[in-house]
Amino acid sequence: MKSRGIVGLVAAAVPAAAWPGIACAGSFLEPAGPIAAGQISHFGVISTLMLIVIVPMFVALPIVLLRYRRGGKGTYRPDWEFNWGLEALIWGVPVALAFALGTALWKHTLQHDPYRPLGPEPLLVEVVALDWKFLFLYPEQGVATLDLLALPENRPVTLKLTSGTVMQSFIIPSLAGQIYAMAGMQTQLNVLADKTGDLIGRNTQYNGLGFATQSFKTSVMSQEAFAAWVQTTKAQTAALDAAGYQTLLKPSVVSEPVLYGNFAPGLFDKVIASFSPGMAQGHAHAGMSASTSPHHEHDHMQEAGR
Repeated sequence: MKSRGIVGLVAAAVPAAAWPGIACAGSFLEPAGPIAAGQISHFGVISTLMLIVIVPMFVALPIVLLRYRRGGKGTYRPDWEFNWGLEALIWGVPVALAFALGTALWKHTLQHDPYRPLGPEPLLVEVVALDWKFLFLYPEQGVATLDLLALPENRPVTLKLTSGTVMQSFIIPSLAGQIYAMAGMQTQLNVLADKTGDLIGRNTQYNGLGFATQSFKTSVMSQEAFAAWVQTTKAQTAALDAAGYQTLLKPSVVSEPVLYGNFAPGLFDKVIASFSPGMAQGHAHAGMSASTSPHHEHDHMQEAGR
């Protein structure tokens, strides 16, 4: 893949000591899917274009200092005022560079729109951001997890996100860029993992004392292994009901991922509706009434814009 070649060139050109821990931390510099691969390709384009400004500056500066030093060969022209060539260079290069950068960003934004499906029959995963953990619901499989996102290799995945508390920022650097999860709203992120392995995802929006520890494991496995994982998870005795969700709402740090063999149907929609119960037939937090919902006083829109 072209972008993977860029990674190799960067790795060869920059000493490992200059960017310690990047690969281990799970970075877009080691893409595990087409979205992150597109991001590093875009990063390479931007870096190359910016070299048009940086390289001439570092080359010209010592030349000017040498030529126009006291006793240098530069001509002294105290009455010099204007030169068309210099004006064209000073204004033309930045304008052309801004146009090139804007065009590259425009094309990249359209190509990697987080709401754009990456293929037919995507796996649907509903994500609820909590303090300080992530809840993942698999409505098609009927299972749920806490701080563990299991994904099948080479299958498109649609993540629908919301928050049960404050606004948070969801990101899996090796798969895709960040997207916000907001209370009473729904955002969407489409990803595809093209190789198996364990990746790191986290919240990058500060949300309190446990912010630094709010990360989750993303496990990409083969199609067969994912099917076996679903069956194993279904066999778990733990179930996530309304009372269990209320417990998760309390701020806490999870040391190990938790698996739920089943969860209350429509939980994701009820979480959204709890912040604006009048917009969803009065549904409140996981079956709570609108009058007792801790968030019924908030006035939020139902859907978030792209």
